[in-house]
Amino acid sequence: MFLDILIAMLWSISPFGEAKFGIPYALLNDINIYLAFVLCFFANVLVFPIMTFFLDVVNRYFLKWYHYKKAAIFVGRRAKSGAGKNVKKYGFWGLMLFVLIPLPGTGVYAGTIAGYLFGLDRKKAFMANSIGIFISCVIVWVSTLLAMGSFN
Repeated sequence: MFLDILIAMLWSISPFGEAKFGIPYALLNDINIYLAFVLCFFANVLVFPIMTFFLDVVNRYFLKWYHYKKAAIFVGRRAKSGAGKNVKKYGFWGLMLFVLIPLPGTGVYAGTIAGYLFGLDRKKAFMANSIGIFISCVIVWVSTLLAMGSFN
């Protein structure tokens, strides 16, 4: 059980799944439904400070190298184009709406990058990401439970 919890949390931190994958993994491996939600949500929230540190420190250092810079510009453009109109026009609310959509490419990684690129206040960006993640987790959690037939 501990290993399944750890794997679910790692999926929730991973840019390949986030909580959109961590929650279903946990529920399908018979982890308590409330524990799965809470742990995957908090693991996904941890991405914001990690990404902020990465963008402030590591990213600035690696931008000196051509291949990294080319890849970073590609990722930045994707995040900006996905969230750009909403974040630019609505700020906090636009970022929150972008992050809460439980689809690939709309999670906290893209939300943190978009907030960084558009110069949103860190506290507001963190709150927008956290609220968006929470709503996204609720959608994924309820959908998974309904699909599993656990709401009988």
